[in-house]
Amino acid sequence: MRAIEITHPGPADVLKLCERPMPVVKAGEVLIKVHAAGVNRPDVFQRQGNYAPPPGASDIPGLEVAGEIVDGDLDYTTLDIGDQVCALVQGGGYAEYVVAPVQQVLPLPKGWSMLEAASIPENYFTVWSNVFDRAQLSAGETLLVQGGSSGIGVSAIQLASAMGHRVFATAGSDDKVAACVALGAERGINYKTEDFATVVKSLTNDRGVDVILDMVAGDYLPREVSCLADDGRIAIIATLGGGKAPLDMGQVLRRRLTITGSTLRPRSAEFKGAIARKLVEKVWPMMAERKIKPVIHTVFPLEQAAAAHALMESSNHVGKIMLQVI
Repeated sequence: MRAIEITHPGPADVLKLCERPMPVVKAGEVLIKVHAAGVNRPDVFQRQGNYAPPPGASDIPGLEVAGEIVDGDLDYTTLDIGDQVCALVQGGGYAEYVVAPVQQVLPLPKGWSMLEAASIPENYFTVWSNVFDRAQLSAGETLLVQGGSSGIGVSAIQLASAMGHRVFATAGSDDKVAACVALGAERGINYKTEDFATVVKSLTNDRGVDVILDMVAGDYLPREVSCLADDGRIAIIATLGGGKAPLDMGQVLRRRLTITGSTLRPRSAEFKGAIARKLVEKVWPMMAERKIKPVIHTVFPLEQAAAAHALMESSNHVGKIMLQVI
C-alpha cells in the first residue's frame, strides 16, 4: 500500500511517499480502506521527534480517518464489511489502509461525506473528553477556547454553542476572530491586540468563565486563573506556550479551582470507546441536522503530506487540513 513515512525527525520535507506492507488485523480490530485522513498538531510533533507513537502503534503518522471496512473482527458489533465509517487511530492514518480498534469506529454522520467525516474523530474525541467529561461543562456555564481557529477550536466552539453555552475564543488575527464568531462564539478575542483575561472579565461582569480549554499553557496559565469563576476549571490539552508556569496557589485554594490535563492517544480502546458512544448519542444528531458543520480549510492529496504539514506549522488556516487518499 502507499503510505507517508517519517524518514527521520525534522522539517516537513522529511515526509515521503513510500510502499508499506498492509497492516495485519488483530482481534478486536477492523481494517479500513482509507478515503481521507485528518492532519493534526500531534502529527507534526511526531514528525519533529517530540511525540513518539505508543508501544505497538504504527510509526506512520495520522490519527483520524474515514473509509470503508474491508476486513476485521465484527462479532458482537453492528458493523459490517463495506460500511462507511470514520475512526480514531493511534497512528497509521496517512496510508491507503489502516487498522482501528472496533470500539473507536463510528458510522458517518448522516449526510456527511468521507472527507468531512475524516475531520471529526481526533478533535471531537478530544473536546468531549476534556470539556464535558474532565471539566464538566454544565448547563448555564461559559467556556473560553484558546486557539479558536484551530481544528480543536472550531470543534469546541461549535459543539458548546450548539449545546447552549456562551463561548468566547481567542485567535491570532481579526479574520480568525471573525471566523470564530461565525462559528458560534459570542466574542472573539485577538490575543495579539487584546488581553483575553481583561476582555473575559468585562464580558462576564468580573465573574469569569467556568471552563477554559487550553492548548497553550506556559504564561497563559496565570491569566487564565485570574479570569476563572469560582469553582472554575482549566483543561490543558497541549503546551504550545511552554510546559512551565507560575501559579498562584492561594487563588486555587480560596476559589476552589481545578487545573487538569490529558492526552488522548495513549488511553485504552475501552476509554475511547466510551467517548465514541457518547458522541454518537449526543453529537451525531446535531451533525446530521448540520447544527455542527465541517470546517475544512485545505485538502491535499496524500503525496503532498509535507505541504499539509508546512501549512499546519504556518498557522495560516482556520479549521481542518485534510489528506485525500482516494
